[in-house]
Amino acid sequence: MRSSAGRVRELIVIAGLSGAGRTTASNVLDDLGWWVIDNLPLPMLSGLAAVDIDRVALVIGRDAAEADPGEGPAASPLGEALDALRGAGVHVRTVFLEASDEVLIRRYEGTRRRHPLAEHEAVAIGIERERAVLAPLKELADKVIDTTDRNVHELRDELLSLFAAPGDRGLVITIESFGFKHGAPNDVDLLFDVRFLPNPHWDAALRPLTGLDGPVRSYVLDSDPARTFLAKLDDLLTFLLPGYEAEGKSYLSIGIGCTGGQHRSVAIAEALARLLTDHGHPPIVRHLHLERR
Repeated sequence: MRSSAGRVRELIVIAGLSGAGRTTASNVLDDLGWWVIDNLPLPMLSGLAAVDIDRVALVIGRDAAEADPGEGPAASPLGEALDALRGAGVHVRTVFLEASDEVLIRRYEGTRRRHPLAEHEAVAIGIERERAVLAPLKELADKVIDTTDRNVHELRDELLSLFAAPGDRGLVITIESFGFKHGAPNDVDLLFDVRFLPNPHWDAALRPLTGLDGPVRSYVLDSDPARTFLAKLDDLLTFLLPGYEAEGKSYLSIGIGCTGGQHRSVAIAEALARLLTDHGHPPIVRHLHLERR
């Protein structure tokens, strides 16, 4: 989003513990039209004041927390850089995401990832170290969000309530295509399995292509099962969307899955996006596994 003033007008800084929801926050702000930057080196932060973008979201981690413990959070390089941006007229807001040790450990065990500060030790040790390193960033935060008892959707709703502009507050719809063999996303509201549709994988000429290519799109969408499925899905969503909006739901994610996430799910996701756009609900479309061959 370009700024009429020729510089950044608003800056959101998202910081927090690994596993507490920084990726979710990044995705939400991206969906809202913010220019999201991950791990920008601090020496470059002062240059944001002259960037010709209205709204910038900066997602940062422990690397930005270096400070003299005896001087307090305001003496950190990040604190000084943010004060300089405020002095240049940028509206700066900071959010810190945290969660209990028990929940963070469970999230790490669920993903089987190593903690970045405990590569060869217990996850709990890494969490303890990261809490100490990030303490100055937490003290700088305008708002601390504890995600211990929040699922992904509840965190999204809170971030939307904080940062969505008045014109952004309608139902934000995301469609994600994926392949079941790579794992289904665990944060979708509605999930549809399209493995019953004709599979272009078994056509040697179509196998190297994707659902974004015309021949594959025609192969999938011109079949009777696909036409029937899309018509029924259109009817279902026409019924559901007003109800979701009436209940104040801010975010709806729809998963479309096939075997590998290359052909059928991609073609159907794109076709569904066109239907929703025609109905006045243009969605965000993500193809999660398109690059996995």
